[in-house]
Amino acid sequence: MQRCCGKITSHLWLWSTLLFLTLCFAPVMLHPQCLDFKPPFRPQKELEFCIMYKEFGCCDYQKDQELMSKYYQIMDNFDYSGYTSCAGFIFDLLCQECSPYAAHLFDAEDPSTPVRTIPGLCSEYCFQFWNKCSFTIPFLSGDPYIANFRENQTSLCHYLEIHDKDYCYPYLLNNQQLTQNLGGIQVNSDGCLQLCLEEVANGLQNPLAMVHANDGTHRFFVAEQVGLVWTYLPDRSKLERPFLNITQAVLTSSWEGDERGFLGLAFHPKYKYNGKLYVYYSVEVGFDERIRISEFHVSANDMNEVDHTSERVILEIDEPASNHNGGQLLFADDGYLYIFTGDGGMAGDPFGKYGNAQNKSALLGKVLRIDVDDNQRGPLYRIPPDNPFIHEQGARPEVYAYGVRNMWRCSVDRGDPWTKDGKGRIFCGDVGQNKFEEIDIIEKGRNYGWRAKEGFSCYDKKLCANSSLDDVLPVYAYPHRMGKSVTGGYVYRGCEYPNLNGIYIFGDFMSGRLMSLQEDKKTGNWKYNEICMGMGLTCAFPGLINNYHQYIISFAEDESGELYFMSTAIPSATSPSGVVYKVIDPSRRAPPRQCHYDPLPVRVKSNLIKFVPQESDFYNMIWSILFHDLPLALVATGTSKTTKNSRRKGRHRKNKSKLERAPHIQTGAVRLVGDSRSDRGRVEIYINGEWGTVCDDLWTLVNARVICRQLGFQHALKAAKNSEFGEGKDLRILLDDVKCVGTESSLLDCRHAGVGTHNCAHYEDAGVICDSYSISHSNKK
Repeated sequence: MQRCCGKITSHLWLWSTLLFLTLCFAPVMLHPQCLDFKPPFRPQKELEFCIMYKEFGCCDYQKDQELMSKYYQIMDNFDYSGYTSCAGFIFDLLCQECSPYAAHLFDAEDPSTPVRTIPGLCSEYCFQFWNKCSFTIPFLSGDPYIANFRENQTSLCHYLEIHDKDYCYPYLLNNQQLTQNLGGIQVNSDGCLQLCLEEVANGLQNPLAMVHANDGTHRFFVAEQVGLVWTYLPDRSKLERPFLNITQAVLTSSWEGDERGFLGLAFHPKYKYNGKLYVYYSVEVGFDERIRISEFHVSANDMNEVDHTSERVILEIDEPASNHNGGQLLFADDGYLYIFTGDGGMAGDPFGKYGNAQNKSALLGKVLRIDVDDNQRGPLYRIPPDNPFIHEQGARPEVYAYGVRNMWRCSVDRGDPWTKDGKGRIFCGDVGQNKFEEIDIIEKGRNYGWRAKEGFSCYDKKLCANSSLDDVLPVYAYPHRMGKSVTGGYVYRGCEYPNLNGIYIFGDFMSGRLMSLQEDKKTGNWKYNEICMGMGLTCAFPGLINNYHQYIISFAEDESGELYFMSTAIPSATSPSGVVYKVIDPSRRAPPRQCHYDPLPVRVKSNLIKFVPQESDFYNMIWSILFHDLPLALVATGTSKTTKNSRRKGRHRKNKSKLERAPHIQTGAVRLVGDSRSDRGRVEIYINGEWGTVCDDLWTLVNARVICRQLGFQHALKAAKNSEFGEGKDLRILLDDVKCVGTESSLLDCRHAGVGTHNCAHYEDAGVICDSYSISHSNKK
């Protein structure tokens, strides 16, 4: 590899130079952004001066009043003639600070250039302004360059204008591409919602729960599968000592995909006063595996540490297998503790005549509801008097709902901030067996169908035909070509991003898809939209990123209702690759000061670890800009890297380029196609004179690393599945069941089913997303 680094570096240097020139001289699609580098908003109080932006823009009432005051201060310097000639120009120029595209008009998008004092103008408008009102320029700007050019119309307007007429003032106002759906969530041509992320925490070992204590401190607590819970302060610094450490008791392993471990955490609704919290974890008792629900108290000496001697075991349930362990704990609006158990494991719920899930005398495959208040003396929990099966012979009184396979992550809807519509609903993702994943809304006494049904379809045909099943259907189900392990999420009810209000956001652990549902209030149906990371300039805000690790483990909301999710690059309880991301809508924010809160003070006795993001938002922004809409893909052998044109997404070009016909392409070479950026795409491999695709069976991040390293990148960010980058239908599937250890130089060196041998279809074409910072870039340093 060392011998070819110079060649690779020279190629990349040439690409970078050409792309930089392209960026400098080609127009770039804009995104709404204010001068504070944040999205525009709808003012709380109607503007009185810059009323053209009263519905949506970058000024609140206070800023509007400041601009009005500045306007009158300027106009006081002119006589009646100057007033009548120039009032409109002065008004227009001042109010562009309120434009949704203020950052663009004032050059605030580019951190390497000073912010303009006069917005970027179209040439015709600038000439009119100079002819009538050049004498007003000293009152508008103290820029010495503008002062030098003031007497020369051509030089001044050359300095002030934005040369692309679609993006300068005032023509920008008539650009339908920019003004349509302004203020709404950005959606691409495939109907995919364009959102961004902010990294909040990293270096975590399979973070599978993030909760807050609802005590006014706005701390959040992140639980790791190994049995550690960490405290994070509102500034995202982490306490060096864990909040809870039960690693010695928790049963788990380092095997990828092990479902046992610390699985759930919930704070009592009155935690602020009683200091009680509840945990759900796997234990081994003798030769038996169990799930255990325990109560702990916070330490009387440290508000950031649990009293480990206070544990009281509330409930233990035998687990007949090591999978399908459930794991969700939550307190609903009724104040009771809800426990979500799995069906006991294996496949098809084979326990007993009808399985655990349909057996109301078993606690597995259920939603349980218990009362843990006032349990200092007497029983550790009581049965709520309105539990649905309390009087049914043979049924466990704890059962609230049944027919559950393995609900992974549930949440309580806070309700619409204004109307409280939807408040108290419990949403769950229930992991499927062979075909479907589903989202359910939990209701008292209802049967959720498993094992009779999986999603909307029959699984056990005999049970499914039973007229007494009386099951409730999911609100949404999706097939396994989209993902194979649902991770339930939350209905967004936060303050910061009003467009997201009422949207249920969830994901899939295996495929890494982010998805959303929104209810049609008239029909009661739920509309599905996939969520894509914003491309191009969409996420070009300070601190924002547009990529994440594939394995989506869990979702969360903080004390103020903002939404987060946790994912990891390697699904192992001991891999420190877990990251917490905050979900961001880059198209609209709440008005300034509307979402302000003052956290209660936290007495800290531990050292603090300052948060340092792993992702470089600025670098990713520049890379995304450079490669957005540029039809580059990489072809790599073991020794070199070249480019080819692959503009057509997911389609093989009949007219092959000279590069593709070239006889020197070696067997084992790979290329990425199906995306305009060079660091990601569908994997195609060259074997024995033909290009073909790779099936995603057994496709892991380790396999992706082999590809990315072969292409000259340092890391792999995602092993993409389910033809995320389109189907290579015109090609043969050449490899299936690929299993790499990570040291191989190409996929052919990995274990596989044999060239041309496969048991899959093109909807399972594999892809990768590589770290856009290449090996050759690091070699240049």
